[in-house]
Amino acid sequence: MASPGIMQTKLASLSLQSPLLTASGTSGYGQEFSRLFDLHHLGAIVVKGITLAPRRGNPGTRLVETSAGLINSIGLENPGVEEFISREMPFLRQQKIPAIVNISGNTLEEYAALAARLSGADGVSALEVNISCPNVKEGGMAFGANCESAAAVTRAVREHSNLPLIVKLSPNVTDISSIALAVEGAGADAISLINTILGMAIDVHSKRPILGNIMGGLSGPAIKPVALRMVWQVYRAVKIPIVGMGGISNWQDAAEFILAGATAVAIGTASFVNPLAIPEIHHGLKFYAEKQGVKNIAELRGLAHQQ
Repeated sequence: MASPGIMQTKLASLSLQSPLLTASGTSGYGQEFSRLFDLHHLGAIVVKGITLAPRRGNPGTRLVETSAGLINSIGLENPGVEEFISREMPFLRQQKIPAIVNISGNTLEEYAALAARLSGADGVSALEVNISCPNVKEGGMAFGANCESAAAVTRAVREHSNLPLIVKLSPNVTDISSIALAVEGAGADAISLINTILGMAIDVHSKRPILGNIMGGLSGPAIKPVALRMVWQVYRAVKIPIVGMGGISNWQDAAEFILAGATAVAIGTASFVNPLAIPEIHHGLKFYAEKQGVKNIAELRGLAHQQ
């Protein structure tokens, strides 16, 4: 008989009742999904990215479908940290699952200030640090583009927060394992990967890029093989847990990421296609774990690495 806690897992110091998370930017702040299904199918809610000041986001067209995914160029539209705390946190505090806040900044000082402010906010369970943002003091190159800047932003957040720290890695690099090792050494408690892959689309009739910002982040099934490969590589490189994401559309995809080494998995674009993707993946993954005869889904983690 299957254990009643078969889907429970630990992500750093967080106790999760399910290995499934929402991917930041795809589920708002949790209230939208609460009208569709029981949020307790989730291990945690990862909210849409927050910045210090409100952001209006990018102008023009911000989403475009591809044959196997979605390109987005939202531009981190959000109400700012103070409005988020006052308007969104009351709902999140009522839920009996962790709330993980994704943070973004253009300078080390912005990341540090966000970490300090959110660490004092009731109900925030952990921080997910988006290091795909441009470092405006260093010519606009993304913080996650090299080991030094990735480690620097991780240290800045770590110095200003005692919350569990999850660093979200950019796939737009040449060596993902070295970046992972750098943030682990700088104090990350976990790693999430991958963020979206840079892409674009052109309207053949207007002969112009479709997105107002020209380029955006590609997500969905098209990037799953890349994401799975990177989770595999990072699992071999670091000792801290991994949240795998990128094109997970069904329970089989989720199982692949766990077998590759992920402790938890995040569902994003799939929910746009099927708003009930998360509960369906939860039930399918639970049934799979039961059929494997394990007492806890963590027993499946990394098994694909065994010879």
